[in-house]
Amino acid sequence: MTSIRDVLGDSLAVGERFRLSLAERDGRLVADHPNEASPLDIAVVEGLDRLEERPPAEPVTVEILGRTVDGRVAGRVVDPNRNGTA
Repeated sequence: MTSIRDVLGDSLAVGERFRLSLAERDGRLVADHPNEASPLDIAVVEGLDRLEERPPAEPVTVEILGRTVDGRVAGRVVDPNRNGTA
């Protein structure tokens, strides 16, 4: 049986990494979710100490976490200088 968590996990791409452009909205660094099926944007809440500037001028690699923050799926900066897997 497929659970709601399984369905949302697939559309939110929990655990996957993407190269994303970040912008500041509502005091947070956020990105549009690269999966068009995702009902949520991404709030980058971890790994911010890896960034030299906020928001960064170039896209950074962000990993999608399995929780939400302020109505967005949480993400963390994995590496500000390397490409992601997607």
